[in-house]
Amino acid sequence: MLPTIGNFHYSKAFLLFLILCILPINLAQPLSFTIANFNDTKNASIVGYAGVAKVEDGSVVLNPIIENGKGRVIYGQPLRLKNSSDGLATDFSTRFSFTIDATVAKYGDGFAFFLAPLLYQIPTVTSNGSLLGLYDATQNNIIAVEFDTYINELDPPVQHVGINNNSVASLNYSKFDIESNLGKMVHALITYNASAQLLAVSWSFDGTKSSSTPSGYLSYKIDLWAVLPEWVNVGFSGSTGSSTEKNVIHTWEFSSNLDLNSTHGVESDIATKCKVQVKIVVITVICSIVFVLVVISISWLIIKKRRTEDGFGLDRDIMPRRFGYEEIVAATNGFADDRRLGEGGSGQVYKGFLEDSGRVVAVKRIFSDVEDSERIFRNEVNIISRLIHRNLVQFMGWCQEKEELLLVFEYMSNGSLDNHLFGIRRSLTWDVRYKIALGVARALRYLHEDAEQSVVHRDIKSANVLLDTDFNTKISDFGIARLVDPRLRTQRTKVVGTYGYLAPEYLNEGRVSKESDMYSFGVLALEIACGRRTYQDGEDNHVPLAKWVWKHYVDGNILNAADEELKMDFDIYEMKCLLSVGIWCTLQDHRERPTSEQVINVLKQEVPLPMFSARFSDNGQPDPFESSSRKE
Repeated sequence: MLPTIGNFHYSKAFLLFLILCILPINLAQPLSFTIANFNDTKNASIVGYAGVAKVEDGSVVLNPIIENGKGRVIYGQPLRLKNSSDGLATDFSTRFSFTIDATVAKYGDGFAFFLAPLLYQIPTVTSNGSLLGLYDATQNNIIAVEFDTYINELDPPVQHVGINNNSVASLNYSKFDIESNLGKMVHALITYNASAQLLAVSWSFDGTKSSSTPSGYLSYKIDLWAVLPEWVNVGFSGSTGSSTEKNVIHTWEFSSNLDLNSTHGVESDIATKCKVQVKIVVITVICSIVFVLVVISISWLIIKKRRTEDGFGLDRDIMPRRFGYEEIVAATNGFADDRRLGEGGSGQVYKGFLEDSGRVVAVKRIFSDVEDSERIFRNEVNIISRLIHRNLVQFMGWCQEKEELLLVFEYMSNGSLDNHLFGIRRSLTWDVRYKIALGVARALRYLHEDAEQSVVHRDIKSANVLLDTDFNTKISDFGIARLVDPRLRTQRTKVVGTYGYLAPEYLNEGRVSKESDMYSFGVLALEIACGRRTYQDGEDNHVPLAKWVWKHYVDGNILNAADEELKMDFDIYEMKCLLSVGIWCTLQDHRERPTSEQVINVLKQEVPLPMFSARFSDNGQPDPFESSSRKE
C-alpha cells in the first residue's frame, strides 16, 4: 500500500481549477481524451496537479526521488458512470504508459489509478503506511488500481497490482515484477464492462502498448454504480515514505461510451411535453386497473420475500458484505449491556439479531482508543475474508462508519473453550475435548498448508477457540494474524499475542513461523488434557504447564497429568496421544516440532506415538526443551 506522509490537501487554486472544469460540462459527449504530451497547451488547461506532482519533458512526475513526497494528477472533466434517468451505465477503458525508477535497493511505494467523487479531498491523515493517499476513516468512496512496489504487513508478500474497493486491502491482486524492470517503459490497460460488471487490468513490460501477450492480468467483478456516485473524477496518485522511487506517467488515453445526450432543442422539448401529457392519462387508467391486483397480490409478495429459496435480497445474503452502522445498532439493541458476550484486549463482543435474514450473529466492536485499532481491523478483514473452512468462524461482514470499527461473525452458542475448561461451564466430556483438539489441528492445517496463501495465526489459545451448538471447533480472532511469504521459513515481527502461549523464538527474537503456531497449539492441547491453565495469575512459583507434564512423562506416570475432573473417564491411549502431541509441539527447538499434518496423524492413531529422550539440564532436572529431545 502507498504510505501517506503528513497533511496533503488540494490548494485553493487546484480546487478552483476543478470547479471551473466541472461548470461547462458537455452532457452530450462521453468522456474521451488522448494525452501524448502533458506540455501541450490544450492539456495544461484541463489537467490539474497537486502535491509534488509536476510536468517534466512532456511527462508527469507524480513524485520525484524524495522522502515523504506525494503527488496527484486529475483530469478536469468528470466521467459519468451512469445515467440515473434511464439506468444506462458506461463502459470505459484507459491506457497509460509509465516508468518506475529508483536509485536505492529499498524503494517504494508505488502509485494508483483511481475513480473518486467530484472534488474529493485528499484526506487529512498522518502516515500509517497503508492509505494510498486516498483513504481515511470517514471517506472511502474510492475505486483504485494500485501498482504497489513496497511490501508491508497488510500487503500480499510480493510487489503487486491490486484492485481496491473502498479499502486499502486489495480484493484481487497479481504479482508485479517491477524489480526486474526498473526504469523500463510499462504499458497498462484498465477496462470496465458495465453489463458484466467486470473491472480488468493488464500490463506489459515489453515497451509496446499493443502487446498480444501481456506480462500480467487480473480482474474483479464489481458494480461501480453501487460504490460511486453518478459523476466521478479520474486520475493518478503516487507517494513515497522513507523508501523512495520516481513514478512518471508518460502518456494517458481514456474513452467511455455512455450517450449522455439530454437535450434536442426547443422543438424536441415541445414534443416531449405533449408526450408527457398523453402518458399521464394512460398511466392514470392503467393504475386504476392495476391497483386492485396489487392489493390482492401484496400478501403473496410478503410471504415470498420471506422464503429463503426464492433469491430475493440475494445481495444481502452474500457473505462477507458491508453492513450499515444503523443496521448493526438495531441488531445489538444499541450495544446494550445485556447483549455483551465478552471483552478482549482489542474490543467487546455483542450478540445481535439481523432481522432481514433472521440470523443471530456476534458483533466485535474494536476499541477506538486501542493502539493500531484501525490496522487490527483492516488486517482481520483482509485475512479472514480470504478463508473458508468448517473449523474457522464464519466472517459475515464489516462496518466502518461514525468512527466505529465493527466486525460481524456467526454466533457460537457454546462460547469459548476457556469458559468450559477453567470457568463455570466445566462440563466437557473426554470425547468432546478430543474432538475439539482435532478440530483445532485441522484448522491449522488449512491455514498453514491448504489456504490459497498460508496464514500464521499468532494467537492460538483457549479463549480464541469457539464452540457451536454441537461443540464443533471454530478458530476466531485474526486481528494479529499474518500472511506468510512462501519464500521465507520465518519472518521477524513485533511480538504480540498472549503470554504463556508464545514460542521461545518468537517471544525472545520476534521470529514468527508455522512452528510458533504449533507451539501455541501444544500448550492448548495440554490445557485440554490437564484442565489446567498454562500459567496461574498471582502464583510466583507456578511451574509452566509444559514442564509440569514433562516431569510426569519422565517419571513414567504421564496419566497423572490428566484432568482430575474427568475422574479417569477417558480413553487411555487417546489421553497419551494428546499429551504426547502437547509435549512434541512445545519443544524449545522449533525444528523439532511437528507439522499440523503430523499432529493429525497421531491424534487419529494412524502412526505410533512419538517418543522423547530424558535429557538433563545443568541442575540435573529433565529438560523437555533441549534440542533433539525426540526419538524417532
